[in-house]
Amino acid sequence: MQLLPPSPDILAELEKWSVEAVARTRKLGVSSDKIILDPGIGFGKTVSQNLEILRNLNRLTKAGFPLLVGTSRKSFIGTLLNRPAGERIFGTAASVAVSIMYGAHIVRVHDVAAMRDVAAFMDALASERSEA
Repeated sequence: MQLLPPSPDILAELEKWSVEAVARTRKLGVSSDKIILDPGIGFGKTVSQNLEILRNLNRLTKAGFPLLVGTSRKSFIGTLLNRPAGERIFGTAASVAVSIMYGAHIVRVHDVAAMRDVAAFMDALASERSEA
């Protein structure tokens, strides 16, 4: 899957895939409250495509389903920061913060305690913004 050719418009492709995947899933009898969408960060995508997805996660939330994002220690972070997997916690933290900021409901991580702090900070930031 890592060797798929680059898509000229990864977001349009993901939006189309989401609609089709939800329709197939609903047709199989899965209720809407059991569906979570995952844009598949890192799977068959270039570094640029992964960044484009993160910048535009809010487009994928328009389908009305919770969004799961898994960026933890991914190779695109290593490529950007020139770090091996075990040294990607700060890049992961940044990507988790961005994911939450742009609409992720669930984040898959390796370093749970540290990313819990990132999520708590982002939740507090969003809460303050909505109270203003």
